[in-house]
Amino acid sequence: MRRRKILFIATALTLMQTDSPAQSRDYARSMTISQGGIVATSQTLASQAGAMILARGGSAVDAAIAANLVLGVVEPMMCGIGGDLFVIHRDARTGKLTGLNASGPAPRGLSLETLAKAGINGVPSSGIHTVTVPGAVRGFAEIHRRFGKLPWKDLFQPAIYFAENGFPVTELIQWDWDASRSKLMGDANATAVFLKDGQAPRVGEIFRNPRLAAAYRSLAAEGPDSFYRGALAQAILKTSRRLGGFLSAEDLASFEVEWVQPVSVDYRGWKVSQLPPNGQGIGTLEMLNIMENFPLNQMMPYSADALHVKIEAQKLAYQDQRRYIADPRVSAVPTAGLLSKAYAKERARSIDYKKADCDPVPGNPPRESGNTIYLAAIDRDGNIVSWIQSISDIFGSGVVVDGYGFHLHDRAAAFSSDPNHPNVLKPGKRPYHTIIPGFLQKDARHIGFGIMRGMNQPQAQAQFVSYVVDHNMNIQQALEAPRFSKISLGGCDVRMERRVPATVRDELEKRGHWISDVGDFSGLMGGGQAVSLDSSTGVKYGASSPRKDGAAIPEPENYFQPAVTPKKSRGK
Repeated sequence: MRRRKILFIATALTLMQTDSPAQSRDYARSMTISQGGIVATSQTLASQAGAMILARGGSAVDAAIAANLVLGVVEPMMCGIGGDLFVIHRDARTGKLTGLNASGPAPRGLSLETLAKAGINGVPSSGIHTVTVPGAVRGFAEIHRRFGKLPWKDLFQPAIYFAENGFPVTELIQWDWDASRSKLMGDANATAVFLKDGQAPRVGEIFRNPRLAAAYRSLAAEGPDSFYRGALAQAILKTSRRLGGFLSAEDLASFEVEWVQPVSVDYRGWKVSQLPPNGQGIGTLEMLNIMENFPLNQMMPYSADALHVKIEAQKLAYQDQRRYIADPRVSAVPTAGLLSKAYAKERARSIDYKKADCDPVPGNPPRESGNTIYLAAIDRDGNIVSWIQSISDIFGSGVVVDGYGFHLHDRAAAFSSDPNHPNVLKPGKRPYHTIIPGFLQKDARHIGFGIMRGMNQPQAQAQFVSYVVDHNMNIQQALEAPRFSKISLGGCDVRMERRVPATVRDELEKRGHWISDVGDFSGLMGGGQAVSLDSSTGVKYGASSPRKDGAAIPEPENYFQPAVTPKKSRGK
């Protein structure tokens, strides 16, 4: 007995001393790993709905549409059919990446001049004059036509169910909801739908939105024509006219999505892809190009040197993206120049290892002719979607469509009021866009990823890529890793999660950074999702950031199908 006890103690001590993953890992969740598909979103009911669509034989696109529609019910302040959509799709058979830009233009009647005649100086930040043509519904329909497998109407069933029967409100979503009461009370429709006696629903309270269910039923039956020509279009136009807006029937009926080729850079042997402007994805790529000039892969991930380089690279890239990104159909955007390795090297030379630059300025790239939800889904066949959809600010423009329970977005607020800026407001022009899907791949590894929250997105994505590439983290670890976020242009202010060691924050402040501590897993850093495929084995991986209420949920297997009786072998 005594010998067995000694052996037990010795074994326990050995296990305690072993540097095992269970003992040493610095992130909370494990990846979701499956042979089937996976859907990762910012709310578990939406992830579950997408996984069920996969189980019914749906594609990654089918699952993403269904999950997005559910998010419009359960996370209404961040997304919905009144907003825009961007997607990167990877085809498992060909390996080809396809980009979808479903962002809508300003109304033909909206300009700085018509705003001035209405007594409005410059571009407003909310209200009906910030509403551009919502592109998401047309985007859903076109990408479903190309890559969908299940009937269109089936994709609406989970969302209609939750809109009619209700769902319990989750924690972080409730916080955003409650913090937006004053905005909701500024619109009678919003007050009626989203507040009860002037209050947001509590955590765990059952919330229903039958008006949104009616909108979804109309779309399920009539397709996108309901939104751009039919019943929903008429309701949108009626709402706009009532509030003095400029949207016209022609603006809605003439809208078409744009299929685009993703733009890419090589980062230490990995191919990183984003969509081209009018989105800010090239900011991620320029930031990575600048970072590549420093030996980050030889530094500790949360060291002062590594964080200093990334913060300074962010400042330079953001000066450029704010100066040059606009709608390339209207303004000349030096995309190739911004993504040039030589230009990045030139920008990197301005970074001082020991001193923060509090007054960065845009560069001169060579010119050549020629709030938000993010979800990721992968199906059993290995098709991947990196998918981001938004109504822009929290609860969008603040305007809810008459009779239908959804907000219109406020993307026009991203236009510039400077008549000499490439992103100046003009009729029929698409604004600078913050929402960006990302894709990362090398050899057999293919990763669809994205991180939310406005100007946070490019810098958060670059940090994610660096954690995967430079520091060999898995996708869950990289999503959870502590981050910084700088959302102002100029200055040395930067937000940083408290999990970054105090000694590191102190050293950064000695170099001139003004560090503002935020929570360990702060929503200000943006929630994110990722899915990954190992094409050599067919195994899929999913990850979801703890900064949101979501999860990566695998496609359920058909456990209860009739057992297959093995055939009797012939011969011996």
